[in-house]
Formats: sequence, C-alpha cells, structure tokens
Amino acid sequence: MRKIVINGGKALRGEVAVSGAKNSVVALIPAIILSDDIVILDGVPAISDVDSLIDIMEIMGAKVSYQDETLEIDPRGIQNIPMPYGKINSLRASYYFYGSLLGRFGEATVGLPGGCDLGPRPIDLHLKAFEAMGATVSYEGESMRLATSDGEKLHGTHIYFDTVTVGATINTMLAAVKAKGRTVIENAAREPEIIDVATLLNNMGAHIRGAGTDIITIEGVEQLKGTRHQVIPDRIEAGTYIALAAAAGEGIKITNVLYEHLESFIAKLEEMGVRMTIEEDAIFVEKQENLKAVSIKTAPYPGFATDLQQPLTPLLLIANGRGTISDTIYEKRVNHVPELVRMGADMSVLGGRVIYQGSTSLTGAQVKATDLRAGAALVIAGLMAEGRTEITNIEFILRGYSNIITKLRALGADISLVED
Repeated sequence: MRKIVINGGKALRGEVAVSGAKNSVVALIPAIILSDDIVILDGVPAISDVDSLIDIMEIMGAKVSYQDETLEIDPRGIQNIPMPYGKINSLRASYYFYGSLLGRFGEATVGLPGGCDLGPRPIDLHLKAFEAMGATVSYEGESMRLATSDGEKLHGTHIYFDTVTVGATINTMLAAVKAKGRTVIENAAREPEIIDVATLLNNMGAHIRGAGTDIITIEGVEQLKGTRHQVIPDRIEAGTYIALAAAAGEGIKITNVLYEHLESFIAKLEEMGVRMTIEEDAIFVEKQENLKAVSIKTAPYPGFATDLQQPLTPLLLIANGRGTISDTIYEKRVNHVPELVRMGADMSVLGGRVIYQGSTSLTGAQVKATDLRAGAALVIAGLMAEGRTEITNIEFILRGYSNIITKLRALGADISLVED
C-alpha cells in the first residue's frame, strides 16, 4: 500500500506550472479512435488515468508513444474488440469509448464505467442520444453493447438533454462526427473541455459549430485526418494550487493558467479577501491575512465548479466566520468532511450541505482519500497542519494531479510518497 506523508507547517513559496487538463485528455484520447491517421497530443498530464487509457488503446491495436507530455497515437490498426472490464472499471471516462467506437465501427462493447464514488452518476442521457441516432442497447454481463442495424452508420438527429451534462455532450459529439447528416444538441454543456474536444475533432476534419454554447451542431463527415493538438491547461489543477497558495503559501506564482476558465472561482476568492495579481497566463498569490468566510454553491459552467469545492475547503477553514457549501452537481461530494474533522476542522454535514466554522487550526492525522478532489483537499490540509499527516487511498489523487509530489517539493513542502 502506498501513502502520502506530509510534515506540515512549512513555508511554501516559488512557482508551479499547471499541466494539461485531465477532464479534456480523458476524452481526447478516445476521440483519436475516429481518426484515419496519426494524432499527436501535446501537454498530456502524467496521471494514472492516462496510463489506463493508453493500455486500453494498445489492447485494441493502436500504436502509442508517450514521452515528455507528448502522446502520439496511430489508430489505424484498432480493432473493435470488447473492452477489458478491469481497465475500463478503473476510470469514469471510459464511457467515451461508447461514442468513438460507435462512430467508427457502428458498434461497441464496453465494461461499465468506474471512477470516484460521488453518488448516482447515470449514463441514461448518453444512451438516449445514441438510441436517437439509431443504436440499440443491450447488456452482456458486466458490459454494455451498443450497435446499429447490420453495422450501419449512425444517423444525425435532434437531441435535447433534460439536464446539462458534460459527459453526454462530448459522447454525442464523438458519435455524431461520422454519422450521416446533421446532429443538433440542445441544452449542451459549455465547459472549456468540450471546446477542447471539438477543436481537436475540427482539426481532424470534423464540422462542429457552437461548442461552448448551449446549442452544438455537427455535420457528419466520411473521414477524419491526423493532426497535432495542444491540450488546454487544467483549470481544476490551477484552482487547487491557487487555493493551496492562499491557504499555506508565502508568495506562490501559478503559471499556465487561463483566467477566463476560472472566473467564478476567482470571484469567490476575491469575496474572501484573497490578495493576488492576475497576469496574462499566470496568477501570483500573496501571503494572506484576515480572510472572510463565504458560502459556496456549485453550478454547471460557468458557475462554481463542483471539482473545486473540496480543494477550496481547507482555505475556508482558516477564514473568519461561518459558511456553507452546497454541491448541486454531486450531493454526495462530502466524504472529505469526516477526514478533515480528524484533523481538527469544525464542520459537519446537514441535509447534504456542509456547514463550517472558520478560524480553525489543523493538526496532522491519519486520513483517507475517498475520491480525487477529496484527496487534493487532504493534501492542502496536511500542508497547512502542524505535525505529520498520512494519507492513504492515494490512487485517487494520482488519477488527476500530474507530478504532484515533485511540484509541491519544489515549493518547499515536506512531502513524500511512501511504500508501506
């Protein structure tokens, strides 16, 4: 078993660079299945989700080279074989293989997706879109089979999502780029990662308009060519390091940041009184004093991101006053609370809402990461706390934060990954 050990209370200062976006790259890699030639991605983060996706692509027959954040994939040898359940079950974004395999072969057999336990995360809207485009759905053991009649192509159609959903929006784009005719997605999600995937597909020869708005139109094409694409910076990693800098830093600059992807998050920090200087592609966070408690309510983009409410929580604990956190996306995203309470946090969960009292001093303890962003919150809390913190279940953290130990050590953190 591996764990992260932190001796907290150290002065943190310096510069940290944000890696490519996890939530983009987990869709970009399956999207390459649709290409008829080699695709190169630059800025691919060194995270375990990427390792799992590479393994799956190679099992299917792709030729893959990954070095120094550059990933080259030749998908021409890919065969439509059932996806291995063990690999698929290790990550939530495995469902993007549904759309890309359907788009290329007219059928797909894929194990049901895994990932963090954040409560119900149904894929019914994905299936609604695929069925509207001509696919049928059946279940075979722990796998799902999607297929068109006699392996025919999907057909374009008009799809309205009852709720805003990032995964189903991207999956429908993947399925539609080689479908016959026009597909229109209404009430589409607007996240930057959707624009990133659409940009890759358009560079490959797809005809997608409206990505980043709530109406996306896709005109199906016969072929997609190879291309080279730069992955956007990870706005969640950027927000995590900004929160860390405000909570435990004495002057930290976060680089490779796109401010426009973080406006609601930055606005909430400014409401707290966090002092920072925003540059063209970087944010410098000063040492903080006298922060004010605020209440957080997550919402679909461009609202406050659900993925950032947990990493922000340790900073809230040292603010003056009392506040609440309401996650309207994943109500079950509260499993970090009892772990932070072990470290001395004054907080509780009532009716799915987190209530916290600020001006808290944290003390090192043995805690467990229950999901990816909860793990990030515990790392920040451990760096703030007096004494030694040991975090187990760290596989969650390594799924989404590239070279996190190296980056934090460069800031002066006493942190290590230990084989127990």
